[in-house]
Amino acid sequence: MARKKRRFEQLQAAASTPEQKKIYVNPLQQHVDERLADVEKKLEGKGKSILYGVAALVVIVILAFVFMKWNRGSNAAAQLALGKAIETSQAEVTDTQPVGDNGDKTFTSEKERADAAIAEFQAVADKFGGAIGEKAKYFIAANRLFSDRAAGIQELEGLANSSSDVGKLSKFALAQTRFEDNRLDDAAALYQELAGMENPVVAKDTINFELAKVYEKQDKKKEAADLYYNIAKTASEAKDLDGKSIQMTQTATDAKDSLKKLDPERAKEIVEPTPDAPGAGGGGMPINLQPQ
Repeated sequence: MARKKRRFEQLQAAASTPEQKKIYVNPLQQHVDERLADVEKKLEGKGKSILYGVAALVVIVILAFVFMKWNRGSNAAAQLALGKAIETSQAEVTDTQPVGDNGDKTFTSEKERADAAIAEFQAVADKFGGAIGEKAKYFIAANRLFSDRAAGIQELEGLANSSSDVGKLSKFALAQTRFEDNRLDDAAALYQELAGMENPVVAKDTINFELAKVYEKQDKKKEAADLYYNIAKTASEAKDLDGKSIQMTQTATDAKDSLKKLDPERAKEIVEPTPDAPGAGGGGMPINLQPQ
């Protein structure tokens, strides 16, 4: 489980805030920006991970950077409401009473947390509608997998028909549930569709890694090995703008590890940048949500 959670630390956003000088920011917008920064810090503190539903690995929370990208065109009140709901969906689940009161929410079960988050996301969808309402519905469906998995899958199926970012993310989450339900052909078809998109939102490496896992389970060892090799080999040879080596991402490292099990000799062709290599220290760039 821990390794799977690490795998989705890669979902770092590609979109940075446009380099524009803000001549004026009203007090509400400034408050929203501060709240968004708090959300980002809390997500970072939790490993910026993707959470797990009942018997299904699903996308629950998009990182704060993507959240900000999504809401660039939304009003400040909508941003704040969605951000607060995301905080709830990322709250700690613990049986231990927190020491002191730091203002953070805690829940005794994932279902309890999901139900609370769903209520907040539903309020956002009802109040604001439009694009932000669609995003709230995505979070509702993903969280629903903790409390009513069948209903959550049905909602994801409806959202996945859209060509929007929400539709693509829903399609990815749906593919995860298909894999966990051993509907391997369906999972492969969804991943292949995403991999063929020009902009699938989720990184191509992420999609191809998940597709390789499906191939492995289908006993298509060569197809799986080819995908793992391409992910790891490309990452091992990546350079920054100054021509310096870039540390391999977690996805690429996991791909190499998986390749070692399928084709050890081929895995030896992949030489990872060492900590002493130029540009390799200080941690690598996470995998982009946008295709390279």
